[in-house]
Amino acid sequence: MTYQQFSIEEREKIQEMLWAKVSLRAIARLLKRSPSSISRELARNRPPERNRYAPRVAHERAMENRKKRGREERLKNDQMREYVVSHLKLGWSPEQIAATAKGVVGASISYEAVYQFVYARVSQASNLMYRHQEDLRPYLARHRRQRMHKGMRKPYRIEKGPLPSIETRPVSVDARRLIGHWEDDSIVCSPTIPVRLRTANERRSGLVFIDKAHDRTMAEANRITMKRFANLPPRLRRTLTRDRGAENMGYEELERKLGITCFFAHAYSSWERGSNENLNGLVRRFFPKKTDFRTISDEEIRMVERLLNSRPRKRLGWKTPYQVFYELTGVALEG
Repeated sequence: MTYQQFSIEEREKIQEMLWAKVSLRAIARLLKRSPSSISRELARNRPPERNRYAPRVAHERAMENRKKRGREERLKNDQMREYVVSHLKLGWSPEQIAATAKGVVGASISYEAVYQFVYARVSQASNLMYRHQEDLRPYLARHRRQRMHKGMRKPYRIEKGPLPSIETRPVSVDARRLIGHWEDDSIVCSPTIPVRLRTANERRSGLVFIDKAHDRTMAEANRITMKRFANLPPRLRRTLTRDRGAENMGYEELERKLGITCFFAHAYSSWERGSNENLNGLVRRFFPKKTDFRTISDEEIRMVERLLNSRPRKRLGWKTPYQVFYELTGVALEG
């Protein structure tokens, strides 16, 4: 039998039949309910000290409980909830929040508790927010409306040619032992808008660079790369791995002027630049798809770059990219 809330009319009939000394099974049969449903209703609303069932009071209590359904706070106290909400809004992942909570709040939580805290505010039936609840889903990495597995990125346009293949890249790059191995890419807002973001990440430290490109040309992509890399010592410019997009075809100039060695991933193989793909997903948390990058200021981009570089990372032992980069190079970039 499918469960359904009692109506006020049913509750009044229960009261009348109790006055008439009708048995619970007979009440259930007359209302077409299960005996256990009648028993639970009375257990909730006929306390031993009064031993009297009040249908109006029972109905008001049920309606109040229905309003609160799904709104129970999943975390331990107000301080913990404030810590979780504030750091989600800073772009931290649930795992990063869980790893640092004890040192700041004095209590530990799991990252699963953070996810449950976010999604408990959403009705699973309608996928709508409960009343008086803030929607925190946009602050998660993929801001999914419901929890789900990762999807695959759509294929991108490529330029064919005899390019230096990732297959010839030193295998030591995969181990992340040495600093100075980079990946880069573009983030577009619309196929019709030439303005885009250029992102680059250092594989060992996780350091990221984000810049606005004013068009989709090789010259503009090279200008940004040389601007960000030129001040780095040569030992920090070992390799650069990228996709086969048209704007990346000016790699020979970069090799000549920066002394860096470029490699290209296979077509439609974004996982070969997994660190950069992850970075682009994080950037999208601040600038969602269809954001017009022409309206984004350089100051906003620098703010996002600082936030990402100052987030603790699990694979870095919960240190930040700024900290690890300085420890390994002596070059301070934070500020």
